[in-house]
Amino acid sequence: MTTQSNSRWIDLRSDTVTQPTEAMRQAMFTADVGDDVWGEDPTVIRLQQVLAERAGLEAGLFLPSGTQSNLVALLTHCGRGDEYIVGQQAHTYRYEGGGAAALGGIQPQPLPMTEFGGLDLHDVEKAIKPDDCHFARTRLLCLENTVHGKVLPLDYLAQASEVAQEYGLQRHLDGARIFNAVMALGCKLTDISQHFDTVSICLSKGLGAPVGSVLLGPVDFIEQARRWRKVTGGGMRQAGILAAAGLHALDHHVERLADDHRRARLLAERLQAAGYSVATPQTNILFVDSSELPRTALAQWLDRHGIKADCLGRDNIRLVTHLDVSDADIDRAAEVFTEFLREHRL
Repeated sequence: MTTQSNSRWIDLRSDTVTQPTEAMRQAMFTADVGDDVWGEDPTVIRLQQVLAERAGLEAGLFLPSGTQSNLVALLTHCGRGDEYIVGQQAHTYRYEGGGAAALGGIQPQPLPMTEFGGLDLHDVEKAIKPDDCHFARTRLLCLENTVHGKVLPLDYLAQASEVAQEYGLQRHLDGARIFNAVMALGCKLTDISQHFDTVSICLSKGLGAPVGSVLLGPVDFIEQARRWRKVTGGGMRQAGILAAAGLHALDHHVERLADDHRRARLLAERLQAAGYSVATPQTNILFVDSSELPRTALAQWLDRHGIKADCLGRDNIRLVTHLDVSDADIDRAAEVFTEFLREHRL
């Protein structure tokens, strides 16, 4: 195989690497703007209203990132010495810098995650602390959908919601890739969001906006969250330029997530045929079992052939399809992975 020029990389590291489309850039260029800290940016207001209506929740708050959106949700739900129940591999526990503990004095209670990405509800019940001064006060159940590309079933969400309500817990969903779940299940956004008090939705992953997340919930909750957004440095001024990208994504990039899912399945099939151990993905994220692979050599091989992949940062190799990955890119990536096994006689 000849080495490909790196002038055009195929980037499979994450769906966060997407570039704004020309149509999205035009929407940003022509956006009506105002001072959002004063609550006067019309495009931000519209984005918040549109997404809240689609999710069946009362209000929304535009924030710079999903990490900040989840952090503000936790700070609003919980006080110092309170606790949230969360998955051991969940983004809000493992990948957000311990922000809730560092900035809010909020204790996480991490639990093992099931094969499909949820929490065993019996484990949840056992983890809820009694009303006793010796214990942190359990306030919140925090789930994620999708989880490493896996979709939480709707019946599970209903059961988890019932358990949380039985014990008086609030319910927050890190829905960074919630529209991937919607497309995979063939359901409505409200079929998922109805089971939660608050939902965080990221615009800069599969939807392809350059930045931003929206936190959704009751009006009084969002008003408190607005204060925490300011405290944590998330107050932006003429943010409508960014919100316009989110609105464009909601109108044009949701249905096309099915293409990402199809391409992820195609890549998985090609890699399985080549001899890699790969589980068939539900959405746009697949993992290659690297226990028998020389990971550093593979990473170097991919780099020489113009492929960017998350080879070294996780337990297994993660590959993510997105709107900047074409069918031709999938063919090329599969070819490069296949040739690696041949060259290394694996």
